[in-house]
Amino acid sequence: MLDPEFEEKSLGSAEIRKIFTFSKVGKIAGCYVTDGIMKNNANVRVVRDGIIIYEGKISTIQREKDTVKEVKKGFECGITLDNYSDIKEKDILTCYEMVEVKRV
Repeated sequence: MLDPEFEEKSLGSAEIRKIFTFSKVGKIAGCYVTDGIMKNNANVRVVRDGIIIYEGKISTIQREKDTVKEVKKGFECGITLDNYSDIKEKDILTCYEMVEVKRV
């Protein structure tokens, strides 16, 4: 049996427009989805000035007051990241997932 091979599949990206700080949650990134979709529990990269400064997972995504599974292009949402709070306005969040590649 061979080990499975994984390939990165880009899902979408969002721009952080505003940062909200709450004592219980920490920092929430107020984002505008510029491309594709942002999915809850998906892998994410924080890109600042063309440099990747964080790789991890999306912990929650909210639209208005509701927690949602995904947000599509053209909508705004609030995103919290797992164990990371050094986010700033104008940062880009790139969402991706690892897909297993079938071997022939």
